[in-house]
Amino acid sequence: MLLLFVCLILGTLVARFAKPPAGLVQGINWWVLNVALSALVLELIPKVKFDPQLWFPVAAMWLTFGGAWLLFGLLGPRLGWSRQRTGALILVCGLGNTSFMGYPLMQALHGEEGLALAVVADQLGCFPVLASAGIVVASMYSGRTPQPGLIARRIGTFPPFVALLVGIVAGLCGGWPTLLDGVFAPIGATLTPLALFSVGLQFKFHPGQRQLGAATLGLGWKLLLAPLLCWAMGATTGVGGLVLTVGVLQAAMAPMVSAAILADEYELEPTLANAVLGAGIVLSLITVPLGNLLLGG
Repeated sequence: MLLLFVCLILGTLVARFAKPPAGLVQGINWWVLNVALSALVLELIPKVKFDPQLWFPVAAMWLTFGGAWLLFGLLGPRLGWSRQRTGALILVCGLGNTSFMGYPLMQALHGEEGLALAVVADQLGCFPVLASAGIVVASMYSGRTPQPGLIARRIGTFPPFVALLVGIVAGLCGGWPTLLDGVFAPIGATLTPLALFSVGLQFKFHPGQRQLGAATLGLGWKLLLAPLLCWAMGATTGVGGLVLTVGVLQAAMAPMVSAAILADEYELEPTLANAVLGAGIVLSLITVPLGNLLLGG
């Protein structure tokens, strides 16, 4: 946990005082998403033992997004929100930061086993939601038409998703040779410090007075109501142990950085999206460990 705080604060200080070179964030994010994350997936997925409860972390990601879509889709018109505001909240409060923050936090709280389950939730749950339903919502609320071909291409060509499929095959074949395993591990280990450093570099929190109500409702869903619903779903269907804990905590993660970028790309009130992102990152560093304690972690 200390490593997480140090990297996050270091990124914030560098952004504020050190005048980092242009393109630094994009370069770090490219490495984290395409290289470090792929290596981590290739290292961990072959070691995951099949468990019939593994549906739960994936379903929790879909429940979180679907619930946000339903909640804010109904609330928006009644509260007089613009379609752009409604779409922004669905995206940033329906999609969690299950990789950049989820992996480091799960590793800190539950070690390698927790990290492997976090990968399942992210790569089979959150990422496909972002690349499919997330694009659909962004298109609908910005007045554009969703393009199924683009959605399929984004999923099929995303390196960590390809690594996931390769890792599953490797696991079925008995795992990687020791030599290869020793290559994946150190590359994947760069994800935690670089991901949190990047989050710190991008940290912004400048909510306007008119945004506070919407931001509060959004974070109330993302950090409290969504994980509670996921816990209820898991508890009533007999899911337990670490699978339940990681699934609920991944649902409770701060809003996804990529969701805020998507909101900006589709002009869905980016100032609100970034305010919710910044506040969610800070609050989740408290709420996620607290939730872990409540779950008996």
